[in-house]
Amino acid sequence: MAVCDLKMRGFQGVVALISVCVLPVLLLNACVSNDVPNELVASSKPASPEGFRWSLTSAPQIINVSAYDPKERQRKGSSYSVNDLSALRRNGALGLIARCGKGRKLDEKCAAFLSAAERQKMLLGAYYFVLKGVDPAWQADQFVDRIRAIKSTKGLKTSKILLAGDFDSKSSPRDIVRFIDRIEQRTGQLPMIYLENSAALRKSLQSATSSQKQRIAKCPYWIALYSSSQSGLETPDRLMRQYGIWRQWALWQYGGVHWDTRRKRSRADSYRGIRYRAPDYFGDLDRPTERNAFNGTPVQLRHFWARQSWQW
Repeated sequence: MAVCDLKMRGFQGVVALISVCVLPVLLLNACVSNDVPNELVASSKPASPEGFRWSLTSAPQIINVSAYDPKERQRKGSSYSVNDLSALRRNGALGLIARCGKGRKLDEKCAAFLSAAERQKMLLGAYYFVLKGVDPAWQADQFVDRIRAIKSTKGLKTSKILLAGDFDSKSSPRDIVRFIDRIEQRTGQLPMIYLENSAALRKSLQSATSSQKQRIAKCPYWIALYSSSQSGLETPDRLMRQYGIWRQWALWQYGGVHWDTRRKRSRADSYRGIRYRAPDYFGDLDRPTERNAFNGTPVQLRHFWARQSWQW
C-alpha cells in the first residue's frame, strides 16, 4: 500500500496526493461485483482478477451435514452417502462442516463424513449444537475431545479443521462466551458462531454487555437466512445489524432443510428475496441438503479456512 507524503506542497503535490491516495480506492470500488445487492456490497469481497462475480450460486459452496443426512430421495439425480461425497464435490462443494454432537449426545456419523470429505479433498469443518441447560464449557470439551479422537482413529491427514458453535435459541451471551473461551483455551483458535434466525437470540444478544459483544465479535459469523419475508431482515447484512455485534458475515446458510410433519418428508427452505432466488436442490442432487455461500472468492475462502482452523 502506498504511503501519502504529507510534506508535498503546491498544486503538483495535491495532484500527486490524489493519485496515490484516492485512485486505489476508486479502483477497489470498481472491482466490487455488480451482481451483489447494494446491501451486500459493504461486506462482500472484491472480484478476483479472473472476473469472479459473486452470487448465491457462484459463491464458494460449503455443505453442512448431521446424523439426519443424507435426507430421503425426492427426485431423479445424483446421490451421496455418509461414505461417498463425490456427488457433493462434483456439484461444486468446496468444503463440508459435519455436526459432532448436540448437548450431551455425540453424532455417530461425524467421523465417517469427515473421512469421506477428506477423500474428496474438501475443506474440513465440524460444529457442535450447544444446548441450554448443559454447561457450555463441558460441551466445548466434548467437542474438542471427539474431534481429536476422530483424527486419530480415522488416520486423517488434513492438517487443520474449522470449528463452529451452533447455539440453542435460548442461549445467553454468557453461554456463548463460555463456549468461545473454552474452545480457544483448548485449541488456540476461536470458533465460528452459527445463529439461527431467532427473535429470542437477537433480543438476548442486543442486551449483551460491551465486553461480551467484543468477545463474540472476534468470531466469524455464520448466518442463517432462507427468506426475505420479515421486514428489516431481508438480507444477511440487515439481519446481522439486528444483533449489534458483527460488521461482516463469513458464511450464509441460504439453503436449509426442515421436516414437513404433514407430508412426512424433508422440505427444502431456500432463500427467496432481494435479487436472489436459490434453487431447492444443490446442483443435480436427488435430495435436499443444507447449503452455504462464502462471503468472498474461492481463493479468499481457502485463506479464511487456513487462518481460522485448528491445527489438530
